[in-house]
Amino acid sequence: MTKIYNKKSQTPRRKLLRRNLSKAEIMLWLQLKNKKINNHKFRRQYSVGRYVIDFYCPILKLAVEIDGGYHFAEGAPEYDEERQRHIESYGIKFLRFSDKEVINDLPKVIKRISQIAK
Repeated sequence: MTKIYNKKSQTPRRKLLRRNLSKAEIMLWLQLKNKKINNHKFRRQYSVGRYVIDFYCPILKLAVEIDGGYHFAEGAPEYDEERQRHIESYGIKFLRFSDKEVINDLPKVIKRISQIAK
């Protein structure tokens, strides 16, 4: 069986992404870490196959993505759609928020994640 989660080959990339979180990612991480949402453990920069997810809860099989400006560049929506389909093919649920949603209405984002995490 081929390992698909957190492959060693992805470790340097995951570490780099963890060191360079966006403002929205930092804000959300402060609300997710230490089992603050319904006592569920979330991990940041978790890889599934060749893709890295911003936040992932293994028990819930829930991916949470924060889309910054680069997600709206030419070709990015198609790439994001392909990426999401690939990740969902492993039975992982996917929540996607824009960075503006997180920055401007964090309580709403937390509420939505909490609803899924029940």
